[in-house]
Amino acid sequence: MAGGKGERLMPLTEQRSKPAVPFGGKYRIVDFVLSNFLNSGIMAMYVLVQYRSQSLIEHLRRSWRIGGRIKDQFITVVPPQMKARGGWYAGTADAVHQNLNLIRDFAPDLVAVFGADHIYRMDINQMIQFHHRKKAEVTVAALPVPLHAATGFGIIEADTQGRIVGFEEKPKRPKPMPKDAKHAYSSMGNYIFSAELLTQILEEDASKPGTHDFGRDIIPHLIAGHHRVVAYNFRDNAVPGLKPYEEVGYWRDVGTLDAYWQAHMDMVGAAPLLDLRNQEWPILTDTFDGPTASFGRAVIEDSLVGQGSLIDEARIRRSVIGRNVHIERGAEINECVILDGARVGSKARLRRVIADRFNSIADSEVIGFSPELDKKRYHATASGLVVLPRGSSSKQSHAIPPSTRR
Repeated sequence: MAGGKGERLMPLTEQRSKPAVPFGGKYRIVDFVLSNFLNSGIMAMYVLVQYRSQSLIEHLRRSWRIGGRIKDQFITVVPPQMKARGGWYAGTADAVHQNLNLIRDFAPDLVAVFGADHIYRMDINQMIQFHHRKKAEVTVAALPVPLHAATGFGIIEADTQGRIVGFEEKPKRPKPMPKDAKHAYSSMGNYIFSAELLTQILEEDASKPGTHDFGRDIIPHLIAGHHRVVAYNFRDNAVPGLKPYEEVGYWRDVGTLDAYWQAHMDMVGAAPLLDLRNQEWPILTDTFDGPTASFGRAVIEDSLVGQGSLIDEARIRRSVIGRNVHIERGAEINECVILDGARVGSKARLRRVIADRFNSIADSEVIGFSPELDKKRYHATASGLVVLPRGSSSKQSHAIPPSTRR
């Protein structure tokens, strides 16, 4: 499911959908879920796109060509088919309903319906095995969250056997997990369905008014109908190659600018909460033919620097620098996310800044040190995080020549 607008990520989603937003110095957000499927040995994937989808389509074309002549191995982009209501996908369930012909043609026993806008590693086969052991009709991936923080999530109520008996969106009084009174089960929005039941329930849902959403409509309806719907504890998922210092069950919804920035901060340093250097469960993306990163007497602490970047006598601390970024002499960058193709001028000072691709930040520019001034000139969050849109620049900077834009 890769059609989300990502309105809370504006201006990063001004020209692209949320799954297409760059992440981690070289990836797109969608790369995480696709890598999870591929590493799990699941090779037949339909990617349902919708809003501002061209950037995502181009990324998938460049980065995710698998299969070829093997008919059961493919990643296929599926735009809205305008079938049921003659318009866009009306909700997550409607998106799958409009493409039931794909499920019927492929004729699987199970269908996995996963979102494309979260940062995590997961062996999906372990969830499938759990689904079979429980003789489930539907399995919902569930993440334990502290009870005091559970009011911001869709909360699953499960019995001692893991069977889901209730679901409530952002409850005032969340129901705790059956064997852990300090935590509640939050739905991750990832589901495994019996193909036969999925087809049946989507046809029923399409015939009635509603939001046509899995979380709001389909799962509560199945629970009420006494179908066997079970919760899979994501913390039980064991992915190979994890380091002792990594967070068990790391999963982040990067749907806001502050969450997006914080997830980047989780990856820096010698002992990150999410270590991208896991060769046993790699996150895959497009190849890049640029040179290795270059450093000219730079001081770099707890940071990630992408391929092709040049850091010239600058100081960088706790930051993620994308590919083909040029940071010039005397610049200071602290807790920033600088995306591909950007230029940071000499003696510029940046703190807690997200700079989208192809930005050109002027020499001696100062961003992130004066909340009042930043709010007047830039897009700033309530926490003081400053975000520069794609291809824009500070007022003193120069435009990037078209020949360098990619």
